[in-house]
Amino acid sequence: MYIKEIRISNFRNFKEASIPFHEGVNVIIGHNNTGKSNLLRAMGLVLGYSPGYRLATNDLFCETDVLALQQQSPRIQITLVFHRSEGEALDSPEMGAFADMMTDPELSEEAELRYEFKLAEAQEENYMADVANVNTARDIWRIIDHDYIRLYRSSRSGGNQTAGMNVNDVLGQIDFQFLDAIRDVSHDLYAGYNPLLKDVLNFFIDYSIKNDDTKSGDEIKEQLKTLRDDFVRQSSPLMQTLQDRLRDGKNVFLKYARDTGATFTTFNGAEPDFDGMVTENDMFAALRMIIKYAVGIEVPATYNGLGYNNLIYMSLLLAKMQADGSITYMKRNAKILSFLAVEECEAHLHPAMQYKFLRFLQDNNSNGHVRQIFMTSHSTQIASAVKLDDLICLTSPELGKINVGYPRLIYREDDDKVSKQYVQRFLDATKADMFFANRLIFVEGIAEELLLPVFARYLNRSLTDEHVLVVNMGGRYFNHFLKLFDANNPYAINKRVVCLTDIDPCRKMKEGGGGYEACYPYEYNMDTCYDYKRHADREIEQYEGHPNIRFYRQDPQYGKTLEYDIMRENPNCELLLTSSVSNLEEIRAMMAEQDVNEMMNKMRNSEANTRIKRSINASEWTDEEKRKALLASRYLSSVSKGSNALELNVALMNNLDKPQKDRAEFHVPQYIVEALTWLLS
Repeated sequence: MYIKEIRISNFRNFKEASIPFHEGVNVIIGHNNTGKSNLLRAMGLVLGYSPGYRLATNDLFCETDVLALQQQSPRIQITLVFHRSEGEALDSPEMGAFADMMTDPELSEEAELRYEFKLAEAQEENYMADVANVNTARDIWRIIDHDYIRLYRSSRSGGNQTAGMNVNDVLGQIDFQFLDAIRDVSHDLYAGYNPLLKDVLNFFIDYSIKNDDTKSGDEIKEQLKTLRDDFVRQSSPLMQTLQDRLRDGKNVFLKYARDTGATFTTFNGAEPDFDGMVTENDMFAALRMIIKYAVGIEVPATYNGLGYNNLIYMSLLLAKMQADGSITYMKRNAKILSFLAVEECEAHLHPAMQYKFLRFLQDNNSNGHVRQIFMTSHSTQIASAVKLDDLICLTSPELGKINVGYPRLIYREDDDKVSKQYVQRFLDATKADMFFANRLIFVEGIAEELLLPVFARYLNRSLTDEHVLVVNMGGRYFNHFLKLFDANNPYAINKRVVCLTDIDPCRKMKEGGGGYEACYPYEYNMDTCYDYKRHADREIEQYEGHPNIRFYRQDPQYGKTLEYDIMRENPNCELLLTSSVSNLEEIRAMMAEQDVNEMMNKMRNSEANTRIKRSINASEWTDEEKRKALLASRYLSSVSKGSNALELNVALMNNLDKPQKDRAEFHVPQYIVEALTWLLS
């Protein structure tokens, strides 16, 4: 059995939510305040994990609908759905434990455990009367906090029964360990008298004997008894020596006890003394964990950093879970199901250790020591290293509403396999940040990635403040990633996405074969010997009315690429003339002219320039559009995308830093204005 799903109602930031899980490692990601930690705590409430305090008013979802609060007192309801594992026998211990909790006993596939925190039934009528005429939700919550929250009760039930079923026997067989984000594990480690370390040492002492498959159970038991007896026999001389050294001093010490009235006659012959036997468990208290360095230095483990200590603590915790699940060791008290929940698993770990830690948890799951692992994370390293199937992404577009992105159920069809493989392969730490941003802009290359933040500044917006991430796809690979975010799929990661792509008009000869070649916008449909096409015609139409995805590109009549459009819409802006522009002086001279013919005279002789002149002269565009096209065409052939974009970014930012009256005029390309307007609306 494994936890297939959790349903949460009215717990903290969850009004109503259903989150699916799978066997193995479940990595729950998302930006802050989406409910990742609350999800783990909800799970713990069902499984009997105590949060250390009684639930209070603030643990109830803050319902603001007065009518809803008047119809019924607010209550928390959490359900865990357990599902039969693939290939699991019907007579397995897990199936036996959940036999009375099956939702459909004849199928024996799913069982339910429920937790409820609600007002005592006897008080419901009084509550209804007290809030009947209250006009605001705030006043109702004050009444709940002052008069009723102390009368709330917790209960658990299972199967199809709504209440009254005792589930303690099942909970006693489930091992649920939870590590929250604020943890300093040093005080829980490194001394043998600590219960955790003591339990682990007790399980792993004589480990090879306990797991010797060549011996019967009785033989192992006899050998372990012999070792324990030998230990007591060997320790007895030491204890006798200690007793002898204490003899005279003990009499003086015990005199104080007698003087207080603790005498032989006062307490029916009772008199204090000291025991003289030592067991292995007693000696564990003398052990302390140290760290040995390769150079021979030994230091107490408490001197380690928090990250190292967390890793060691986790290893001890998993070792204890292994011990608690051992039938040989725990007999009838052995746990049959083990679940580990770790909040912010990357806490105190640098990226390389995060990868190692993830592999460590995956290995412990695969070897059967832990049935399921639930991790919350803000780490892009973790998100990029984990399998797509293991990711669960929470987003919260508004209070109480939680959207669940579940890639495992997105890439299910045969035609999704290529997309899934592509995303998994290229989901590095940078791209993985898309899971945590509020909104996304997918771009084709480095130029857009560098320039979009400064373009937003010219529009008086900040991509950083708006939590917008620009993702460089390194080409036109949007479709693979868009499947993750397509809100038409109920398990998509629902957030607004803009795809910026170049229109890139091109043509090919109708006769004679050959592929498409790039052409200029003023050449489009000019020669009937060619077939023409523009990029993204289909995508623009497909996503025009999409609920959360849009495609934007340059103007179909005048546009070509980003660099082309920057110059076309800023034909008099010398900010564009950075040092990396190869034909800098030629373009500067062209900018100084208003007459198209004079501009053409400034262009040096070349085959490419001859084609530009001929095509522009043959077009029916206005002189102003021809002037813009001349500059844009020449600029496009004179820049390298990466270096020019970086220099242009610096120039545009420096321009913004100047007083308003001293700034050069710059216009953000119109298609980008439209894209950012829609994205940030």
